[in-house]
Amino acid sequence: MGLNILMNAGPWLAVPPGGYGGIENVVATLVPELRALGHRVVLASVAESSLPVDGLVSAFDSAQFAQLAAPYNASCGIAPAHLQAVVQAVRAARDAGRPFDLIHDHMEVVGPALLGALGDGPPILQTLHWDLGKHPDFYRSFDGRGRVFFAGVSQSQVDRAPDNLAAQTIGYVPLAVAQSDQPPATSAERKDHLLVLGRITPLKGCEVAVRLCKDRGHRLVLAGPVGGMPDAEALDAALADPDSVVGGYPDVRYFLDEIAPHLDGDQIRWIGTVSGRDKVDLIRHARALLFPLQWEEPGGTAMVEALSAGTPVVGLGRGVFPSLVDHGLTGWVARSEQELAGYLERLDELDPVACQRFARQRFSPGAMASAYVSLYRDVLARSRQSGLPSEIGFEHSRQDMTSALAELG
Repeated sequence: MGLNILMNAGPWLAVPPGGYGGIENVVATLVPELRALGHRVVLASVAESSLPVDGLVSAFDSAQFAQLAAPYNASCGIAPAHLQAVVQAVRAARDAGRPFDLIHDHMEVVGPALLGALGDGPPILQTLHWDLGKHPDFYRSFDGRGRVFFAGVSQSQVDRAPDNLAAQTIGYVPLAVAQSDQPPATSAERKDHLLVLGRITPLKGCEVAVRLCKDRGHRLVLAGPVGGMPDAEALDAALADPDSVVGGYPDVRYFLDEIAPHLDGDQIRWIGTVSGRDKVDLIRHARALLFPLQWEEPGGTAMVEALSAGTPVVGLGRGVFPSLVDHGLTGWVARSEQELAGYLERLDELDPVACQRFARQRFSPGAMASAYVSLYRDVLARSRQSGLPSEIGFEHSRQDMTSALAELG
């Protein structure tokens, strides 16, 4: 008998997202696998989400991501409005006699803070998708009271957790992406550009990528939103609107000051958000994905996507990056910008077939789902609730988790 799970993805992007959306892509990958294992999954997202689920909870019709980059006083009501709908769904399910066994939450800080205050609600597992150096006051003081627990997305992330948060973190599950049957592109099929995939922000080191490619004569494509704006047309329209506050967003100022002056439509291009087949083709045909990270990247969805397509990754060895790369075979892990620049001249030494094989072994959706089910069992055991069928066997939860992580590599 399966679990009744409320999967809270948040109100920021649809599931699956149209293009950019690391957390939403993870949810879109995880949910079908959970349902295939016999679990019931109700999704809390926006109404335009199209992922097949057993129920949809929403407070907003469409994605609120563009508002996320707005000043706090213009955006602070969005997350509470969404979570209010989640709370109402939890209570409605309980009143209907089919309570949720567990909430799997993906909303930064506000998720555990509000959902944890539900004294009679189901236990909660929150996946930590972000830098755990953020929100020190919250992480230093939050007490899940045996009902709220956390899971990281990499060992390197968990290792940096504040002590109070680490004490409530029960494991980590590496991210996974859908695996394609399409083989890696051949040398003849590949384009001559490097690719930066993700939102345009200082954390991703986009200006470093631009500088290195200009200095070394490489072509570069930047693919991702700027301050919530999906492409140049949307950004230009927002900047031309005298009533718009987009021009003051930090990521927009960064783009205008550090990136836009170097865009020439040829060597250095920004193409905005890509999705679907266009995104798959863009990744598959790039020479490599470039990650000059300026922060301790916790999960690295774009890295996993690249490797799964058979495209090597090259970047600075921060956060999760070194653990996702077989140095010298599937990518290059640099200790400095100077070393990274040198590795850009050695891309032909990397093996696209090994990249894809490596990703299929370590980052399969089935392995991610199995690891999460083991964590769910652990959460239920720890919270001393009786909603989990006895035949699953609480006493085996840690053994199951160990086996699932071994499968993930």
